[in-house]
Order: sequence, then C-alpha cells, then structure tokens
Amino acid sequence: MHEVIWHGRGGQGVVIAAQILAESAYLQGFRGVTSAPTFGPERRGAPLTASTRISNDPIRTFSQIEKADIAVVLDSSLFGVVDIIGSLKPRGWLIVNTLQKADEVDAKGCINIATVDAAAIALRFHLLKDGSPMVNTPMLGVLSRAVGLISPEYLEKGLKWKLSGTAAETNIAALRAGYEEASMMTL
Repeated sequence: MHEVIWHGRGGQGVVIAAQILAESAYLQGFRGVTSAPTFGPERRGAPLTASTRISNDPIRTFSQIEKADIAVVLDSSLFGVVDIIGSLKPRGWLIVNTLQKADEVDAKGCINIATVDAAAIALRFHLLKDGSPMVNTPMLGVLSRAVGLISPEYLEKGLKWKLSGTAAETNIAALRAGYEEASMMTL
C-alpha cells in the first residue's frame, strides 16, 4: 500500500488534490483507493492535512496516516509549524512547493526530495482563488514525475473527472508544467 499525506492551508486545494490522486489511481487500475481530509476548526489559511491511500488490493484501513510514503507540502511555510518530516517514513518522498531546488531544501535526513515553484506555475496559468495561487495541480505533476506511481495521463483523466471545459484544460497544462519543471534529488 502507498500512503500519501498532503500538507497545506485551507483554500489551497489540499482535499481536492487528494481526491484527484485517488480517482486517478482507480482509473489506472488500482483496486483499493481512499481519500480523506483531516478537519478541525480550520478556516481559510489554517494548516490542514488530507490523505490518500493507494493499493492493488482493497483497503481495509481507515485510520489517519501516521507515517506516509510520500509527503506533499503545498505551503513550505508549514515547516516548523507542522512536523512534516515526522509524518514521513524512512526513504519516503518529500515533495515541496518552494523556490528552492531539491538539493537546497533542509529536509533533516530525507533522501528523496522533489521541488517545484508551483505558485509561479499557478500564476502563469491564472489558477487563482481569492487572489491566491492554487498550487495543487502542479504538485500532482511533481508527484507523478518523482514517484512514478500514477502516470500523467491518468492524472489528466482524474482532473477531467473533477473539472470540465477550460478549467480542466488549464489545470492539465499546470499539471504538465509541474511534471516538467520538477527538481529531484535522491541519495
């Protein structure tokens, strides 16, 4: 089973990204997929998490993910606020929206890191909500390229499941940009 935890802030599309990843995995042929938000008294801008589980077999675990194979960070300002590294299994992937290249991230022992400036991609494609960049689809592209679990083609199908028309096409372009512009480091 592959476990993904999404770290972001309210309004960044954390929950939608987790759902799109789960749907894309299902469309790609995985038999077991789940997606769940972790809600508290959050409001727009407050830290929140969502999770995605992907398996070749049906999933019978519905508890929160304690240690993920992949941690996707939509807002790098959460380092120091949330124990992101602590949520990751050894040898897991840390995927971060940041201006830094993967080899510049101070990830305290992480050996697999991927980064992209997802905010710049979102701005380039005018993916804004209340004036803030929606970075979730570029981050899906980075996840696809770094980990290779779900192909970009199936992520595009997952986006079309959630969105339609111009919104789908614009988000697909942002996903492709995230895939192409990712910086990766593995040790």
